Amino acid sequence: MPPSHFLLAVLSLLPPIQASPSPPVPESIQVVELPLPPVISSSAEGACTAAINPRRTGCISQVFEEFQAGDFTPDSNHVIVNIKFVGAPAAPDPASTYSGEQVILVKADGTTFPNGDTWKCLSCGVPASNAQSLDPERDYPHVARNGKQALWGHNILDCEAPLISSECTPNKTHIYPIHWPTSVDGSGSGGTPREMRLHPDDIHMGWSSFTATGGQHAYFGRLQFNPSPTTGLPLAPRYDLVDVNILIQPNGAAPIMANGTELHLHDEAISVGELRGFSGAGDEILYLGSPREANNLDVFAVHVITGAVRRLTSHPEYIDPIAFSHDNNWFVGMDTRGSNRQMWMAGMRYIPPLIDLVTVTAASSTRNNGARRFFQPILIDRHGDRGEYFGQQINLAGDGSNGSINDPNWNGRADPAFSPDGTKIVYWQALVSSPACGGANPLTCPVSSAPGGRTYRVMLASLTERQPQDPAPIFKIPDTIPWATLFPPGTSVPTQYTLPAGNYTLHGKVHGVARARITANPTYGGYETVSVEYEDYSDDNGHVINGTESVTLTITPTDPWLSKLDWYSDLYETGVVTATKRTGPGGFQLSINAQTNIFEAEGTLTTTIDGIVYKQPANGT
Repeated sequence: MPPSHFLLAVLSLLPPIQASPSPPVPESIQVVELPLPPVISSSAEGACTAAINPRRTGCISQVFEEFQAGDFTPDSNHVIVNIKFVGAPAAPDPASTYSGEQVILVKADGTTFPNGDTWKCLSCGVPASNAQSLDPERDYPHVARNGKQALWGHNILDCEAPLISSECTPNKTHIYPIHWPTSVDGSGSGGTPREMRLHPDDIHMGWSSFTATGGQHAYFGRLQFNPSPTTGLPLAPRYDLVDVNILIQPNGAAPIMANGTELHLHDEAISVGELRGFSGAGDEILYLGSPREANNLDVFAVHVITGAVRRLTSHPEYIDPIAFSHDNNWFVGMDTRGSNRQMWMAGMRYIPPLIDLVTVTAASSTRNNGARRFFQPILIDRHGDRGEYFGQQINLAGDGSNGSINDPNWNGRADPAFSPDGTKIVYWQALVSSPACGGANPLTCPVSSAPGGRTYRVMLASLTERQPQDPAPIFKIPDTIPWATLFPPGTSVPTQYTLPAGNYTLHGKVHGVARARITANPTYGGYETVSVEYEDYSDDNGHVINGTESVTLTITPTDPWLSKLDWYSDLYETGVVTATKRTGPGGFQLSINAQTNIFEAEGTLTTTIDGIVYKQPANGT
């Protein structure tokens, strides 16, 4: 079938576009902590004794090392978890297999496995012949919908029986590395995928990857088992990534483009930054995209065939990890909303994203303080934020005390997940620890109330008013995404539109104008300064912006992750709100590294909305 005919056929199957319905009412949610293996304070060999674990099935440490919770098995009663066992005795003791980084299932229905444990190790004791040349990257565990396979970092765990079954034993389990061929002749170790996500059809996946200069791109490909590879490393049974697409539309619209001296914003532009997974049916790719409003980072969804883009979130706070329900009607995101972490820079709404040409890295980094994150789980319907609807915090019912379900010292991590039947949500948290507290940091380090003093926990949220729902039919997609670009081995990243430096005018969608001056760094290229003057600028007829804002980015060639900003803002907004965004007399100087996320600043940047004042965090917090 010709591509055009295929696209028409697909379009004929899509439901008609409808206006978003009224927001759902808040619902009852009960949150409990799931059990994990026993905790020991020492990782010395043999510290996990029979007195601590009589069944000799492993112990874990107080501090989270390599820990990460994943999603559910098809029966909705088990959660996959990446874990690090410590203190195991030496071989030939059978308990020696419960050592190091492993992947386990944890019971989520209050029952136990036949041996009495609430967990079952999937990777422990797998014969070496069944697990050759495993990739050391073992994050983001994900159970395939077939129930017999799991994505384990850059590996696929494959069992002859369902993972939850007693018949899924080590001898019936194989673990294969994933290989991404990137050289023309297939040689070498291939590309380095990052944060891989399995598509609902179990044979496709998406991932992100960094280029040598620090840029990030997203990819989509198909898993193909290769039992006897002759090129590339490792030369062991493996899964190859084939039919790879880079999620770039080279000739498509860019978020900001120039036509002469006029700027135009393109909401329809596909600008996939970090890939975050797929919709419940697999018909949309989820990603962090270019901001629609200044300093406001959001999650978007793009249809795999049509390229239609939906903005799922618009709250000024930062969202990152996200997961859809299997029925395709809900998503849960880990978001800083409620913490006021980002309101000082993003709380003033409907400012066009012009300064983001130089501030986007910093805006996406200030959400954290080192290892401390300010995420809480938010339940949102598939239509996303709209009007005054910004979802429901899942763990809001706690009293905020030490160890409670909404204790702010317990930080949400990636990734949350829905049970296949839609009645449960799992997410995990880590307790804030030094240097994000204690010492020079004004925040006192809390004492863990988790079993054994653990600093990590897995939380199960039951949506008590819901009945089990059938999953949506899995959307059948081609190996080639029509709007993306094929990326066979040896291909270079396509060149994309780059807005030239210059002086521009941007007209508001309703009225007014923004006059922008964009300069390039004369030595290293890229943008150096963006200065904007707003005159009665309005994109929505409800927010009118006046004033000036200017930000200069200092580039550090040896560290592309480091942002040093010299920021001056004097904006005021009228209409449905009265708001200001202002820096102090000497401006605001921010320095932050996107890999460490330690906030360091001088001066002040304050946003005030209807009398509520939001100030930037103190240094190191």
